[in-house]
Amino acid sequence: MGHMGAGGPQGPQPLPGIAHVIAVGSGKGGVGKTTVAVNLAVSLSKLGYKVGLLDADIYGPNVPTMMGATRQPNVVSENRMEPLVTHGVKFISIGLISPGDKPMVMRGPMLHQIIRQFLTQVEWGELDYLVVDLPPGTGDVVISLVQTVPLTGAVVVSTGSGVALQDARKALEM
Repeated sequence: MGHMGAGGPQGPQPLPGIAHVIAVGSGKGGVGKTTVAVNLAVSLSKLGYKVGLLDADIYGPNVPTMMGATRQPNVVSENRMEPLVTHGVKFISIGLISPGDKPMVMRGPMLHQIIRQFLTQVEWGELDYLVVDLPPGTGDVVISLVQTVPLTGAVVVSTGSGVALQDARKALEM
């Protein structure tokens, strides 16, 4: 076991120009997680902060509907795209790229690649806050996010039921 050289694995790396990354997650679906993420992003924007919202819920991307914008993002170069802007918030979602009612069926490496692309290939510019709406649970997307960028904070959304609280505790431990 020697020390890691320059080519060794790296931990989470800050995103240039983005001061804070806040993850919004939940142990289970249907508890209002996306509503909290959208309201947090819009509220921070109304307070005068520069805010981005990354919809990482690839199974149920509801951010475009809640933000009132569903057009495809502009591609500015071969592998860069511009986020949409509504209510003063820059946002991106798989729902903008793959719209419709067909569920996304992806696992592990594909999910990790999509999260990395949304973090590093979207023209976020300077942001005070990037709010990330996670899919429910503690799966691959959550792991990819925490391995990719350092989080400033996390919000775990739950209802008051015992099962939801138990699942929220699992998400919090993650």
